[in-house]
Amino acid sequence: MPRGISYHRLPTEQPLPDSRRLDRLSPPELLRLMSRQDRRAVRAVERQHRPIARAIRLIAGSLRRGGRLVLVGAGTSGRLGVLEAAECPPTFSTPSALVRAVMAGGRGAVFRSREGAEDDRGSGRRAVRSRVRAGDVVVGIAASGVTPFVDAALKASAARGARTILITGNKRSPMRATVRITLATGPELLAGSTRLKMGTATKLVLNMLTLGTMVRLGKTYGHWMVDVRPASRKLQARALRLVARLAPCSSRAAREALRRSRGSVKAAVLIARHGLTVAQARRRLARAGGSLRLALQRGV
Repeated sequence: MPRGISYHRLPTEQPLPDSRRLDRLSPPELLRLMSRQDRRAVRAVERQHRPIARAIRLIAGSLRRGGRLVLVGAGTSGRLGVLEAAECPPTFSTPSALVRAVMAGGRGAVFRSREGAEDDRGSGRRAVRSRVRAGDVVVGIAASGVTPFVDAALKASAARGARTILITGNKRSPMRATVRITLATGPELLAGSTRLKMGTATKLVLNMLTLGTMVRLGKTYGHWMVDVRPASRKLQARALRLVARLAPCSSRAAREALRRSRGSVKAAVLIARHGLTVAQARRRLARAGGSLRLALQRGV
């Protein structure tokens, strides 16, 4: 990446003409303006469906082969990665090491801003050295497209044999990746504050990447969250409803199947529906690649 970056030329640093009177707007006027701009975030994501779909296939293929997904970013971009990684275990029952986040400045920067951390290229290289291996997929999130920490992490990851994905708001970004997702959201209504519509667009893309990947890995059944980890009363009640609906069976039978399966909704459905033992249900799911639909339809 070239030194002496002209930050004033970056798309993320440009002023938005429509918000030049921002400090003089009434609350309703400000909200209408924000809503108009937020719609641009959605449209920007829609224009990138093709590379996003390619990224989903890349990530799913990697995870099937034993790889992992690593999300790397600084500032707002990094915090969005942390949020996405944290949501995967309770939603899809994934091991905590399967989807991980690397934040410039470390854990403390998640809660307290350390803006200078994004300029530390050495830290970016070191951050992935112990976390990334050949076969993994590393997603670099860099709104400006010039973040040194993320650039160094992507280069180091590629050198280790990982595939890379870049999410950026800068179509002229010199950063390299296997897949580039460029979100042309335009200038922020508060110039340079990429936690606004660029942050919104980034969150939408991360949602697509994780949900799209987990659907391909058999973590869902239709629109049901069948790999949910029932760690709270709300999630326990959801798991019970799912088994009763999908088996189908009584609440009492669903509760017993969940007890036998130790909380696995997919195994419990097979137990309640086909009278299988826990071991038989798990073998059938394994042969179906974890897909409840295939396990039910094919009787594998």
